[in-house]
Amino acid sequence: MGAYNDKNSPYVDYFIWHEGGRWPKNRHYDAWWGHDNHPKLNFEGSRALYDEILKVAAKWVSPPFNADGWRLDVAADLGRSQEINLQFWADFRDVVKKANPEAVIIAEHYGDPTDWLQGTGWDSVMNYDAFMEPVSWFFTGMQKHSENFNKDMLGNAAALEGAMLHWMAKMPYPAAHAAMNQLSNHDHSRFLTRTNMRPGRLHTIGAAAADAGLQPAIMLAAVTMQFTWPGCPTVYYGDEAGLCGWTDPDNRRTYPWGNEDKILLGFHKRIIAIHKAHSALRGGSLVFLLVEQGGLAYGRWDAHESVVCVFNNLDHDQEMKIPVWRAEVAQKGSMELVLMTSNGDFSAKTKSYAVKNGALTIQMPPFSSAILCAKK
Repeated sequence: MGAYNDKNSPYVDYFIWHEGGRWPKNRHYDAWWGHDNHPKLNFEGSRALYDEILKVAAKWVSPPFNADGWRLDVAADLGRSQEINLQFWADFRDVVKKANPEAVIIAEHYGDPTDWLQGTGWDSVMNYDAFMEPVSWFFTGMQKHSENFNKDMLGNAAALEGAMLHWMAKMPYPAAHAAMNQLSNHDHSRFLTRTNMRPGRLHTIGAAAADAGLQPAIMLAAVTMQFTWPGCPTVYYGDEAGLCGWTDPDNRRTYPWGNEDKILLGFHKRIIAIHKAHSALRGGSLVFLLVEQGGLAYGRWDAHESVVCVFNNLDHDQEMKIPVWRAEVAQKGSMELVLMTSNGDFSAKTKSYAVKNGALTIQMPPFSSAILCAKK
């Protein structure tokens, strides 16, 4: 018998009970955010539970399973106090790293993760605050569940800059460069659906509306940012193939085997290759170079190269003059175009752009992005 039905079960202490009347009548247990199908475990009151979970943590990163690590759901909600939460994750880290020093520990977390990223807890986080949210607002004006559209946030580069810098400052350098940078995942609407800038959910306006009014050019530009921003670009299955969907459960549609969006699929292959080929995109420094309504440029650089990424999120052309010298590009010389997206397509055709007095001028089509590089 399970703990709910038998007070003599060895697992009774694994949960927090609220009794009233005869067993088990009128009896209940603590649950995560009140959801009965998510019983909350009693880490403070059961050492047996505590130790059992730690055994599980070590087991799956050890032979013969050799998992690459752990992704922890709403990790800050474990336990009933931050004190026990921090202690548990310190113990969790200890057993996992002893079992497999290369195993990664990534936590789902909203808000300030500072206390958990001091080398005694998580390695990094799912990057909602310093990536997914600001990127969604900038490119689509949409909240990440497609619950509302905010015109003032659409193309608001200053808001993106402020959010990115604020939240990245909460993460140590290694954690920022290991953070999961996602456009979509199993909890939120598909990014491609958000490009229609229409609030909705499956039960309110139906599945077909998630596929209507899409703007693939915006998706391509957002993926460009995903693969050039500090952190680990993490693609939710199907995003690379043009999958749409409202928030859970509509975001879990079957992969479109044989019906993939060939442009998006080819683009992902190309941008992955670019990310692998350029060391500055994997671990280089970051500086904002241009921040204006609908327009954004930033630089990434290391000892070997400087990379400049440019975005026009307006519905018309704009000429952008970018002070690339701030990304350690020579005051005079040139940068090579590595990739450009526009009109819902992309080009990897190289082109040289002159740098004069430390600035580069580039004509950007509507809803476009560009990557330029200068070797040192």
